[in-house]
Amino acid sequence: MPERSGPAAVLVGPPGAGKSSVATVLGQRTGLAVRDTDFDVERAAGRRISEIFTDLGEAEFRRLEREAVAAALAEHTGILALGGGAVMDPATRELLRAHRVAFLSVTMPNGVRRTGLSAARPLLTGVNPRATFKALLDARLPLYREVATIEVPTDEMSVEQVAQVIIAEWGL
Repeated sequence: MPERSGPAAVLVGPPGAGKSSVATVLGQRTGLAVRDTDFDVERAAGRRISEIFTDLGEAEFRRLEREAVAAALAEHTGILALGGGAVMDPATRELLRAHRVAFLSVTMPNGVRRTGLSAARPLLTGVNPRATFKALLDARLPLYREVATIEVPTDEMSVEQVAQVIIAEWGL
């Protein structure tokens, strides 16, 4: 069997699904390096994501995100967490087809509770954050499932349990 290139595991899902936290635990348990494309975007832009949205707009953020994801998929061999909206880009979805992708799913009530409707999450701020989160889930759910190799429902699981499911599924 040919050696797998790229990340050992890619994590996708909406805000509050636990992508960054699960990636950290996976890295600790497997000894693999962890990379988060949100941090890559912030480093490349020299500012926080919320500032990118405010100062440069969502289109520029998505361009930076697309570049960060493509680079990480090509370079990184450990655990990779993607930003919640990365799957919105068709080119990113196409690239993900060649990788093991875990969709960490979360229901709207749990996602809202976990994110705390944080101002650091620019797409969740506004007049009706719950409705915004629901609309976000409605738009993205089919795309998460399109790219997913496995789906792990996180509502009733701890971060450690989610990591264990992924480790067991892929023999990490």
